[in-house]
Amino acid sequence: MAITESNKLPRILVAGCGKLGGAIATLLTDRAEVFGLRRNPAEVPSGIRPLKADLTRAEQVTRVLPEGLDVVIYCLTPASYDEQGYRNAYVTGLQNLLDALQDQPLKRLIFISSTSVYAQNDDSWVDEHSPAEPARFSGQTIVTGERTALGSGFPATVVRFSGIYGPSRQRFLEEVIAGGMDPASPAPFSNRIHEVDAAAAIAHLTHQSLAGEPVEDCYVASDCEPVRLDEVVAWVRQQVPCAPPTENARKGGRAGSKRCSNQRLLESGFRFRYPDFRVGYREMIAISSTP
Repeated sequence: MAITESNKLPRILVAGCGKLGGAIATLLTDRAEVFGLRRNPAEVPSGIRPLKADLTRAEQVTRVLPEGLDVVIYCLTPASYDEQGYRNAYVTGLQNLLDALQDQPLKRLIFISSTSVYAQNDDSWVDEHSPAEPARFSGQTIVTGERTALGSGFPATVVRFSGIYGPSRQRFLEEVIAGGMDPASPAPFSNRIHEVDAAAAIAHLTHQSLAGEPVEDCYVASDCEPVRLDEVVAWVRQQVPCAPPTENARKGGRAGSKRCSNQRLLESGFRFRYPDFRVGYREMIAISSTP
């Protein structure tokens, strides 16, 4: 018997199928046909249909783009951390993809953004309604990408992630253990999300989109406990032997001091596996301490 249109699996494209994009794509393979686009398709996880293209090259994108896509997840990181690198990743690559998608009836475009678009430095809470007026070129370019996505003509959602951490992103934990972090007290507020929850949040919004459920145009994706950086460092030092702070230990980040509210994401029905830093880092420390 012929397969009817209603029985076909949804088709999802993850543009930028790297560390986060690959994790998102993998979560979606049980209910969809998933394509992963990146410059080196050999690094696309198994179970995902690899597509080779450089998104800054419009002709390459047009050549490989599948037809009949239902959802596109745009998940790029800059190849270089200068102005051109950011523009290529968040604006040029996105516009090339949008141009190639013109005739496709997408149910949702999801643009992966960052809470670095918030310049607030007064310990205030920020959410989807807060002004996004970044002072640095990086945040400004990401805002341009957000506006490009939201103005694309497709139903679009921007997801602003705070700092992603987890087993494949252990730099902060390693720095504390090595004595490379010595923040002042009280330090600025910091915000984070475990990589498992980051991927799951996008999968959650994707499934809602495919089911025809309401999806907002913007979500802040951060765990349930903004916390001052010195408190995190002090807690890690209590859990595992750490070297004393070195002479050139970092005093903190450059992300200002704000508290990111995830209330809208929670109201969508999403639940965190790692609701605060203790749950996430405790597990990471336990794994690293296992012989």
